Amino acid sequence: MTGFSTRFTREFGIRHPIVCGGMTAVGTADLIGAVANAGALGFITALTQPTPEALSAEIKRCNDMTDQPFGVNLTILPTIRPVPYDEYRQAIIEAGIRIVETAGSNPAPHLPAFKAAGVKVIHKAVTVRHALKAESLGVDAVSIDGFECAGHPGDDDIPGLVLIPAAASKLTIPIIASGGFANGAGLVAALALGASAVNMGTRFMATDEAPIHRRVKEQIVANDERSTILVFREFKNTARVARNAVSEEIVRRSAVPGATFDDIAELASGQRGRVEVYGKGDVDGGMWWASQAQGLIDYIGSVDEVVRRILDEARAVIDERIISQSSD
Repeated sequence: MTGFSTRFTREFGIRHPIVCGGMTAVGTADLIGAVANAGALGFITALTQPTPEALSAEIKRCNDMTDQPFGVNLTILPTIRPVPYDEYRQAIIEAGIRIVETAGSNPAPHLPAFKAAGVKVIHKAVTVRHALKAESLGVDAVSIDGFECAGHPGDDDIPGLVLIPAAASKLTIPIIASGGFANGAGLVAALALGASAVNMGTRFMATDEAPIHRRVKEQIVANDERSTILVFREFKNTARVARNAVSEEIVRRSAVPGATFDDIAELASGQRGRVEVYGKGDVDGGMWWASQAQGLIDYIGSVDEVVRRILDEARAVIDERIISQSSD
């Protein structure tokens, strides 16, 4: 395995330019500790923990599993019940976390406290204009999500092949390429397009350490690049999820004239996805998140094996396809 030194690895003190971004219900110490031990950067998902105190305990559990750096994701979204974001932020700082990934709404209210504590902030963005805004606020890096990504790709529908270099041409801070990455060729492509690292979520879901049912991991391997579907587009909150009976029904109900989110709320329930899908392994039991990278994932392995294979594949791509062709 040959490593890659990039601006991201140097500035953030990570061995490899590979990131496991925050994933609801999946970003726990079980996975993130393994990601850190493999030399990549993983993020515990703060709001997966029911309270700031529970987050502190989860961070401690991860610290007991690794002596390598890891971070915490703080996703800032409107919620029915107010979230004590300030308390979660304080728990992150008091735990000694040095890298935070913010997502969702504007991170500005949280940046002064993080900066004062010496915390580096990576903000997730889905457009160049939002990435530039985050840079102007003082974040240390941007994770830019192409249309291929799981989660919320926005409404501009710009794939990574265009979005990544477009962002790289205008930003001065490091860029993490996100959306559709799962192998070494993707890592090389991202670096060539101007990124300093890749972010992978779905690829890390199909690992031994991911805290989800084995049948979900097997479904990811069985799925192809067509096995996702866009939901919530009618409600201006587009999301990419795995294609299954529930997500197809969400799309059907949403297309009915006059439909509101209340018409699909019980199908889209996060609790349903966590319990029925991730917990019980019923892949048609609820809505669950996955990217088009499913079409590139053909095995379940340990996190360490996944990271090693990606790095070896990347080096082979450079040696066999780039260097050899340039010398012909």
